[in-house]
Amino acid sequence: MTEIELTVFVVDDDHDIRTALSRSLRKRGYQVESHDCAESFLQGYDGRRAGCLVLDYGMPGMTGLELQAHLAGMDCPLAVIFITGHGGVPESVQAIKQGAIDFLEKPFRQAVLLERIEAGFDLIRQKLQTCRKERQAAALFDRLTAREREIVDRMVENPSAISSKEIGARLGISPRTVDHHRARILEKLQMKSVAEVIAHARHQRG
Repeated sequence: MTEIELTVFVVDDDHDIRTALSRSLRKRGYQVESHDCAESFLQGYDGRRAGCLVLDYGMPGMTGLELQAHLAGMDCPLAVIFITGHGGVPESVQAIKQGAIDFLEKPFRQAVLLERIEAGFDLIRQKLQTCRKERQAAALFDRLTAREREIVDRMVENPSAISSKEIGARLGISPRTVDHHRARILEKLQMKSVAEVIAHARHQRG
């Protein structure tokens, strides 16, 4: 599998902190992109680039929390770490509830931030891998014929009655024909059991 390119996005209106943090991360081998406000970040972000967003909580204009909520609505592949010089418990609780992986108060230890960035990268890699598998599964389901889809539908609707005889009776075809279709379904979906087909079909339907 090709390694996913991940970026650390630093968004902080404090020039000194933003510059020092970006320089330190680059020295450690990270790909870094920095912005002085949420609006600047959004202008340059397409919603698809993956990585970790190191985000100042208290910025003029759009706040860090507002940017986090905006990105959540876009379902972006970003892990969010808040950094703040004046945040409190209510703010941190709200940020975590909205999906942030941590809320660090300035000054923070560099080692702590690096650990959280790596944790964020791990979460994003898992998310992207799950999305890739879901797209692959959807593409496989698209290969099914109308009759094969109908048989899968019967399996999902009534998992307790999925024998070839029961499905054949409901569809008006012979059990032997159902057996043939089921074999083709397993082959096309690259699955080993009917239970696996049912689980994946339900997941596809949300």
